[in-house]
Amino acid sequence: MPSQRDQRTEVIVEVLRDAFAPLMRADPVAFRAKYRKMARDPHAFYRGTACLFYCDVTGERDEWATHGTDRIWIHGDLHVENFGTYLNSDGRLIFDVNDFDEAYLGHFTWDLQRFAASLALLGWQKALPEDAIRKLIARYARSYLSQVNHYLGTDDDHDWAIRLDTAQGPVLTVLETARRMRRADLLDEVTQLSVSGRRFVEDDTTRRLSRAERSRVEAAFRDYLETIPQAKRFDRELFYELRDVVGKSGFGIGSAGLPAYNVLVEGYSQALDNDVVLSMKQANVPAVSRFVDTSEVDAYFEHEGHRTVVSQRALQVHTDPLLGHTALDGTGYVVAEVSPYEVDLDWSEINEPSEMRSVVDLLGRASAKIHCASDEDSEQDLVDFQVETAIADALQGRRNDFVAWLAEWGIAYAERVRADHALFVDAFREGRVGIAAV
Repeated sequence: MPSQRDQRTEVIVEVLRDAFAPLMRADPVAFRAKYRKMARDPHAFYRGTACLFYCDVTGERDEWATHGTDRIWIHGDLHVENFGTYLNSDGRLIFDVNDFDEAYLGHFTWDLQRFAASLALLGWQKALPEDAIRKLIARYARSYLSQVNHYLGTDDDHDWAIRLDTAQGPVLTVLETARRMRRADLLDEVTQLSVSGRRFVEDDTTRRLSRAERSRVEAAFRDYLETIPQAKRFDRELFYELRDVVGKSGFGIGSAGLPAYNVLVEGYSQALDNDVVLSMKQANVPAVSRFVDTSEVDAYFEHEGHRTVVSQRALQVHTDPLLGHTALDGTGYVVAEVSPYEVDLDWSEINEPSEMRSVVDLLGRASAKIHCASDEDSEQDLVDFQVETAIADALQGRRNDFVAWLAEWGIAYAERVRADHALFVDAFREGRVGIAAV
C-alpha cells in the first residue's frame, strides 16, 4: 500500500499534469524554467500551484461562505506578491491588487485562505515565531472585515483607494517610486529609434514575426479595439496606430509557456517619447474552474480572454483604459498596457512584524475592496447583489471565530505547502512531473 508521502506526491504530479500538460508540450523550455523557479523555495512553489490549492480547498467543508458568498467574483490567486501600483483611468496612481489572470467566481473565503497561507509562508521565510504569524493573519482578516463595514455604511463603492495621500510606510514608498517612473525610460529599455520611428529591441525574449503571423496578429489587434468601452476610448484615432509588433516570452512563474506579443502604438502624439507598449497575452484556464461546476459561468464568456477582462473590470475600480480582449486562431487573448508606472510591493526589506503590520492592514482593505466594489463599466451581471451585505450576513455573530479560524488554517496549510514543496522537488528531479529536469 502506498505511503501517505507517495499518495500526496501522486496528487501533486497529477494536478500539475492536468493543469499544464498542453503548455508543457507547447513550450517545454519555458516550463522547465518555471519549475526551476518553483523549486527555489516553498513560496515560489505556492505561487505556481494555484491548481493544487484549489484541489485541496474545494474538497474541504466551508462553513463560512453562506448567504451567497460562495459565488462572488474572486481574484483567484491572492498572495502577498500580487499587490502593486497602477495608473488608473483617472490618471491617479493607485496601490491595489494586481494580476487578475486567475479571477473567477467562487467562495470569498478562498481568496482569504490563499492570502493567509502566503503570509504564513512569508513569515516562516523571515523566521518569525508562529504566534507573530498568527497575529499578522488575524490583523489582515480584521482589516478586511473593517473595510467590509465601510462599504456597508456608504452608497459609494468607489470612494476609497490607497493613493499617495492615503498610504503609509512601505506602501507609500512603492507609490512614490512609481511616481518617479518615466514613460521614456520604459521605451528606451524595450525599443530603439530607427529612421521611421521606434521599433522593438530584438533580444532573447523577442522574435520577429513572419508576414502571415503578423497579418493574423494585426487582425486580432483590430478586433481588440472594439472591446474597449466607449467611455474609455481615446478621441484620437492616431493613438491606436500600430507601429511595431513582436513575439514575446520570458514571463514570470504564472505565465510560463503562454504565447504573447508586444504591440507598439503611436500613443498620445507623434512625439517619440510617448509611444505606448501593449501586451497581447494568451489567457489561461483559471485554476479554480478545474474544480467547480463551470457550466453556467463558461457559457457567459466568449473565451478565456473575455473572461479575464470581464473579471478584472468587475474586481478593479477604474481599470486600465487600454484593457481589452481579442482572439487569435480561435484562442482568447488579454490586451493591456505595459505600464511604466507599475511597481510591485517588495517584501525583501519588510522584515519585522512592526513593519509588516501597517502593510497587512492596507492589504486587508484592498482585498475587501475587490470583493465589494464592482467597476461602473463592468460588463457582468453574474453577481447581482451587494457582496458586503452577504459577507456581513454570513459572519454575523461569529467574526472573532472566523478570524481565529483563518489564522490557524493559514499556518496549517503553509506547513503542508512546505512539505509539498519538498515532494515536488524530488518528483521534478526524478522526471515525474511531465517534463525532464535536464
